[in-house]
Amino acid sequence: MHRRNSRRTALVLSAAALAATPFLTACGNEAHPGAAAVVGGQRITVSQLDARVTEVRDAQQAATRGDTQYGQAVAQSGPLTRSTLNAMVRTRVLHRAATDAGVTVTRAETQAKRAEYEKQVGGAEQLEAAFLQQFNIPPQRLTEAMRSEVEAGKLIEAIGADPQTPQGQAAFAKALADASKELGVSLNPRYGTWDAKGNKSTDARVPWLNQVTKQPATQPA
Repeated sequence: MHRRNSRRTALVLSAAALAATPFLTACGNEAHPGAAAVVGGQRITVSQLDARVTEVRDAQQAATRGDTQYGQAVAQSGPLTRSTLNAMVRTRVLHRAATDAGVTVTRAETQAKRAEYEKQVGGAEQLEAAFLQQFNIPPQRLTEAMRSEVEAGKLIEAIGADPQTPQGQAAFAKALADASKELGVSLNPRYGTWDAKGNKSTDARVPWLNQVTKQPATQPA
């Protein structure tokens, strides 16, 4: 129990460091034609991004009753296209940082994390609703999100960072900064630039970068 609580605290405290530290720097002028972003030489195409946004909108519509509630859900999700792209890039940056640190995540660990969260909120449906509302993550992407949750926690442990100290927060941020530089993140200019200011202004909400991670089980009202 103490180990699980420490890991959850680590994710929460590291979020503050990531929001304040300028660790991701790349201009959007070199993005390939037809790409929303290029990460490690791999394109995230505009069509892939559009498909992910559609997944969220479809899930929001299915989870709401009538146009009024759906309109409220859309308004609460903010600039969805840009924040979705940022979340997609950040997930790849996290994976590279974890790989560089020798971290691997098994299917069993991912399933265990999901089961842990489901137990906290009272079931799978409640968890899906919470992550959709809080992080714009549709049900079909929940397992992927759980994997990143585990990955972030194991990365913090692998680099020996104490997330309760400024030094530990900086160490975690540096691991992501190094990974970002290795990958050479580049955004299409229409989606902005990949830097600390842009990340904050686009409000990309992903579990391991958001203080809601401390209580992912909060059920939407």
